[in-house]
Amino acid sequence: MGVELTGRAALALRMTSLLLRPRPGGPGTVADVVEWFGAMQAQDLASGLWSLGARLPGLRQADVTAALERREALRTWPMRGTIHLVPPRDARWMLELTGVRTLVAAATRRAQLGLTDAEADRAVDVLGSALAGGGRLTRAQCMATLEAAGIGTTGQRGYHLLSYASLRGVTCLAPNVGTEQTFVLLDEWAPEQHRPERDEALATLAHRYVRSHGPVTAREFAGWTGLTLTDARRGIAAAGDALAPVRVDGADAVVDPALLDAAPRRADDLLVLPGFDEYLLGYRDRTLMLDPAHADAIVPGGNGVFQATVVRAGRVVGTWKRTLSRGRLRVVVYPLTTLGTRQRDRIRGALGRYASFLGSDLHVDWVS
Repeated sequence: MGVELTGRAALALRMTSLLLRPRPGGPGTVADVVEWFGAMQAQDLASGLWSLGARLPGLRQADVTAALERREALRTWPMRGTIHLVPPRDARWMLELTGVRTLVAAATRRAQLGLTDAEADRAVDVLGSALAGGGRLTRAQCMATLEAAGIGTTGQRGYHLLSYASLRGVTCLAPNVGTEQTFVLLDEWAPEQHRPERDEALATLAHRYVRSHGPVTAREFAGWTGLTLTDARRGIAAAGDALAPVRVDGADAVVDPALLDAAPRRADDLLVLPGFDEYLLGYRDRTLMLDPAHADAIVPGGNGVFQATVVRAGRVVGTWKRTLSRGRLRVVVYPLTTLGTRQRDRIRGALGRYASFLGSDLHVDWVS
């Protein structure tokens, strides 16, 4: 049956796992953090970099970018048709395990864009040939290469073809050059790929998701990965004793046993997190962390674009927007609840850590 947990206790465990506390001293490298999570949302690169920086105190953005250049993690489209940071050696099996349903959906999207399957496959071949031998092309150069081969890239066609080539496991994203995405061949950028059997792959992904997000239900795991509920349950079962059953407010869930053995912590963190962070995007049901009345402030109009959040004791209490110009960071904070002077000082301090991460001066405004 498992340990009975209240929502508050479950939230405290989630904060512990999402902030990497179970590991003594915390992970020390970008590779450690990405492997801990299994995959981290990185559709927006700036958000992805700060998601890492927020969990690696003392590192600056340039340090994180250098780690990506050293191939401690790479970006590709493994799950739900969105870009994630993943461990380089696990990229191919993750694409094969979780990307299949996205590939099926991509066929429908191609029809909407007026692309044939033959054109898409030829685009993959063209990009593969252009990048072979250690090539690295910017997004604009990839588009020009496709156009030169007679493959149109107008509208969303070009983006679809670039993501399709990565979903097929031919290309992946390397670190940006300036502000522009760059693409490389996956087999050349990360040649030493791990190739587990399917049940081992499901178990590995389940273990990583649960230890970094738990306690969670099988449905949450299915939602995060895009797997079927049947495969999600199979992965949790295959993980065996690496996961422990619990009940959260009467619902069956699983958690990393190390969290249950650890001494309880008082959840009093004050965090400023990017919009596309696993703290919210790692779940379908966000009610533990977010008052449903504030959902529209986080994702205005339900458009899928998440605002950066202020999190206090595990709950979202505000949003923030940044403007970065000539080494100066201006942040506007939008409280969702009453924030006293002490709380505002703590928020300013958290934003100061973000400014240090960017190497920028900080100015904070408040809207309330």
